[in-house]
Formats: sequence, C-alpha cells, structure tokens
Amino acid sequence: MRTNSIPYQSFFSKPVFRLMSLSLGFLSLWFKPHVIDAAEAPKRVIIEAPKPDAESVITQEEMKAIYEEVKTPYKYGIVMRPEEGHSIDCPNIFRGNDAWYMVYVGIQGKIGYETYLARSEDLLNWTPLGTILPFRKSGWDKWQADGSIALIDPEWGGSLKLQTFEGKYWMSYFGGALQGYETDPLSIGLAWTTEPQKPQPWNRLEENPVLTPSQPDARPFERATLYKSQILWDKEESLGFPFVMYYNGKQQGEGIERIGMAVSQDMVNWTRYGSGPVIDNGKGISGDPQIVRIGDLWVMFYFGLGWGPGAFDSFSCSRDLVHWTQWDGEVLLQPSEPWDKTFAHKPWMFKHDGVVYHFYCAVGEEGRVLALSTSKDLHKE
Repeated sequence: MRTNSIPYQSFFSKPVFRLMSLSLGFLSLWFKPHVIDAAEAPKRVIIEAPKPDAESVITQEEMKAIYEEVKTPYKYGIVMRPEEGHSIDCPNIFRGNDAWYMVYVGIQGKIGYETYLARSEDLLNWTPLGTILPFRKSGWDKWQADGSIALIDPEWGGSLKLQTFEGKYWMSYFGGALQGYETDPLSIGLAWTTEPQKPQPWNRLEENPVLTPSQPDARPFERATLYKSQILWDKEESLGFPFVMYYNGKQQGEGIERIGMAVSQDMVNWTRYGSGPVIDNGKGISGDPQIVRIGDLWVMFYFGLGWGPGAFDSFSCSRDLVHWTQWDGEVLLQPSEPWDKTFAHKPWMFKHDGVVYHFYCAVGEEGRVLALSTSKDLHKE
C-alpha cells in the first residue's frame, strides 16, 4: 500500500552549512540571528511521557460502552466518486455557517496528492468546489499536499465547527517534493486561511515543514516518512501545551507505521512527546488518527492494515492523551461490499442529531471513492 523509501539527506550534513553556522554564530552578536526552518533546526529535547498509573487504566466495561456508542453497522454506500482517472481519499468533515464541508484529497495518474473542498446540505449528497492545497512550482511540498483540518471542536455530538487561533483557521498536511503515490520522504507542514468555506488555496507557513523524518529528534518509528496528522486544541493544557498533534510515521526498512505525538504552544514550533509511539501494533499500519471527546474519555479512531481483517477501522481510548487502551473486540468497519471489498478504512466519525456518521475511504469495484456507514439505516429514514 505504501511505496519504497527514497534516501533523504539533511542539510546539516553538508560541510558548507557547518562553515556557515560558525560564521553566523559570531555575526549574531551584532545582527538579527539567522532563522532556519524546522528541517534544519538543532536537536530539541523530547518531552518524556509520564508513566501509566492506576488512574490511566480504562476498564473493559468502559471500552464496551464506547463501542456501543460509536458503532455504525449500516453501510449507506458511496457518497462521492472522483473524476475519470482520479482517486480520492481521506474525508474530513466540519460544519460551516450555512452547510457541511468536506476536506479530502485526490491523486491523478499517481502524480501526487492535492487537497480539495466539497459542500453538502445533508451529509449525503456532496458537490466538489475546488482545490485548497494545489501543486506548487517548487519547494519541499511541490508534488504532495495531503491536508487534515485542525482545531475542530472535539466534543462528541458537539458543534463540529473549526476553531480559530490568532484569527486563523488551520490545517496540517503531509507534503513531499517527489512525484508518485506517497513517495518518501514526506514531512508535515501547516497552512491557514480566514475563509475555510471558500475553494481557494490556503496559506502555507514560511516555517514549513514543522516536522520531518530527518530531524535529529525524530524517533526510530518515524525516520522514513511522516503521514496523516490531526491537531487537537486541549484548552485545559493537560500536558502543559494547548496544541497536541497525532500522526503516523513509518520506520526505515520494513514499512511499519505507528502513531506518535507532538506538542506546541504556538502551532508553529513543535516538540515530539515521548520517546516512542502511542499506538503500536508491531506490524502493518496504524494510521490516520482522529481524536474526539466522549464523556470523560478521549477516543482515537484510526485504521489498521496487516494486523486485522484486511484494511479496517478501530479505536483506542485514553484519560490523559498519552496512554491509550486499544479496543480488542469487533472492529468498527471492514470490507464487506463490492465498493469496499479491498479496503474500508481511514475514518472520520462524529455524531449529529442522534446519528453516528462514519465517513471512510472505500476501495473496490469502483476504484478509490468516499463512502459512509451510519448507526441508523438512513435508507429507511
């Protein structure tokens, strides 16, 4: 499902840079310090995660109750098909002022990812509006820009609206400079807009990329490439930071993907949290995390491949955002229909008007499309 990695050389390894660094160090006594981007940043201290205690334990009864709350046994079917020769992927849904909006990604001819926007009145019928993260003429993210909305209201059954920080709406994305299907190396950047409902390009940070697999503080599980991310606004700052990012990274060598985390005070400068991943199944893929709040528990939805029934969706729960208990019962979604017989994965889930909506990427007889499963049979509504 993933392509082979391509070696990536850090700018730090070049002798010219080492000589420049010495010169700039002396000049900074009199002039404004040299600003370097995240990919070139010196090693930052990884924040060590606290050890689990009795309060972090989640019982099987609590896990079962979450499963019963979020399960979606009724597959509604395909809600969006791509143009001829395209594939679409990774639905993210938020509530706008006048309608529902979907951020999703697409790829044509295995050139690379771009990110798009669609609109719906009823969550079932979607109209594509245009591109919001297009290809670029140059740069580290020239041919890959796979976006994920950030700072959405995480409350289960809540507003599903995007929140602003410093007057801006935010998106994280993984990007790359090479053509192909998820060609390594991929890094994480940020983009913002003041009008998320308009189909126009978002503004990408000059400080991008904010996390890369080549940074000195990259952990072993993420040193090949970085994939999908979601950023949570934890207003209680339970970890000492308001912004918490979860993302899946791939190790060098055998292509195993695990989910790790990073934290930030300002949405620009990110510090990796913990010396290892928070979701680790030891093989295959655990990826595309989405975080919601149900009662007093945090719930992470994500997909698995290579350690369960094909490509499927499941969840884990946490009290502290760091220690996660994985659900070991029946998965939330798995291949079963002609349109998703190959893959049924990459969840985006929420509850609205008493119905749980489970949007996902389906791969089957109609190619790579976007589909929906629900807690009620909407065909009978």
